[in-house]
Amino acid sequence: MKNETTYTIPFDTMEAFMAAALKGVGVPEADAKICADILISADKRGIDSHGIGRLKPIYYDRIKKGIQHPVTEFEIVKETFTTAVIDGHDGMGHVIAKRAMQMAIDKAKVYGMGMTVVRNSTHYGFAGYYPLMAIENNMIGITGTNARPSIAPTFGVENMLGTNPITFGMPSDEPFPFVLDCATSVSQRGKIEVYDRENKELPDGWVIDRQGKSRTDTKQILIDLVKGEAALTPLGGIGEDTGGYKGYGYATVVEILSAALQGGSFLKGLLGFDPNGNAQPYHLGHFFIAINIDNFIEPDAFKKTTGDILRDLRNSDKMPGQERIYTAGEKEYDVWLQRKNTGVPVNDALIKDILDIKAELGLNQYNFPFEK
Repeated sequence: MKNETTYTIPFDTMEAFMAAALKGVGVPEADAKICADILISADKRGIDSHGIGRLKPIYYDRIKKGIQHPVTEFEIVKETFTTAVIDGHDGMGHVIAKRAMQMAIDKAKVYGMGMTVVRNSTHYGFAGYYPLMAIENNMIGITGTNARPSIAPTFGVENMLGTNPITFGMPSDEPFPFVLDCATSVSQRGKIEVYDRENKELPDGWVIDRQGKSRTDTKQILIDLVKGEAALTPLGGIGEDTGGYKGYGYATVVEILSAALQGGSFLKGLLGFDPNGNAQPYHLGHFFIAINIDNFIEPDAFKKTTGDILRDLRNSDKMPGQERIYTAGEKEYDVWLQRKNTGVPVNDALIKDILDIKAELGLNQYNFPFEK
């Protein structure tokens, strides 16, 4: 790996720059701020696969290519007291998802539970953001989304399922909540993109070729995932011996909940290409669930029990050579404590993206330390 200098950019500066960049390609100012808030929330927690690293290739470039609409049309297709079906008309996934999650929360405030489902959306960023919204309202939050095909079914080699995260968030009495936010594959494209930016090869077992053999050549893998010549392995890895069928099954659950309830697209329908090979919107689907804890038990009692569970897990006997056991959400909190006074780390690849956007849009009001 080549040596490179990493700079840190204050969170406020980076968030404002991302909002300005999205506004510059036609996203209304209020919506651009929502998108930037969700992106910077990932960077604050060390989820570098879903922050500034996604701004240019996933949102900015797709808007410029005409396969994502900068102005979001949020259509409620069907609604009951506790549910809603939403069509996002291929607008900004962050904006669609935040509003859909808020609808689920509002319904849960009145009726105890709320669920909304979305069709024709786009990449909605760091999935943990939406359960965190529920947690702020003393609720349990759950979300999932399908994605462009990446994962091969167990015993298969064709990328059929997306990385399809299923994400849970629960409040506790600790400084950080329990938030389990992970793909149903061993890894996911965003993390592979991080390896690519760092010029690192992948670990064995993350990706297979058309013969079912493991591949580690990061840069070519990103190309071949699009071409269908490589596929991600499901959680549990290759075959059944280490439980790959479990990740495959969970990915399928997310696919069904992200497509069947809302009449949305699925599997190869999410490739982002029409039958003639022309780029088109991805037509993603999402689901959001909010559960009002107060309808079951006093919230502080729930938080205390949750905290006791997490503390007991962390305080259990450790493997030889290991100093610490973590619970979900703890590492992200630790990163926040480390970064809150420094900002977002950016390497050469991200610097190039930032400078390209700045030059294209004339955002000369932003001055970054790597320009000195």
